[in-house]
Amino acid sequence: YRVSTKIGSSMKSVGEVMAIGRNFEEAFQKALRMVDENVHGFDPYVKEVNENELKEPTDKRMFVLAASLKNNYTVDKLYDLTKIDRWFLEKLKNIIDYYKKLEGIASGSISYDILKCAKQIGFSDKQIAAAIKSTELVVRKWREEYNITPFVKQIDTVAAE
Repeated sequence: YRVSTKIGSSMKSVGEVMAIGRNFEEAFQKALRMVDENVHGFDPYVKEVNENELKEPTDKRMFVLAASLKNNYTVDKLYDLTKIDRWFLEKLKNIIDYYKKLEGIASGSISYDILKCAKQIGFSDKQIAAAIKSTELVVRKWREEYNITPFVKQIDTVAAE
């Protein structure tokens, strides 16, 4: 017996996570990496563009959405197909637009500004490496040379009560 992957109002376990970031894009990409260890973020190459899959809420629809954005679907067209709020669609488009920018970079080097921005949007070293056709180790080396390192901020869990 197999559980349907369609997402509706009934409870099922298709994966749930909570991710914290300084912006939606960063938190979203972190969350995707936590749901499935084989996923490296909002990747436009996981699934093909399929308008029927965009209309049905499933556990893989986000990746069809990524592929659609990569293939220049507009936010308005995606809203018509998915009914996902335009605010979210714009944020997801930001990720794919930056992914395209990374793909246009020669693998020999990446500037401080581009690497820092990629990290702020939530791209992992592995994602950046794939986009610029390099290796995770090389990206990590650049990041360390540029002194772009992760840090932990304290979260006030009781909202200053």
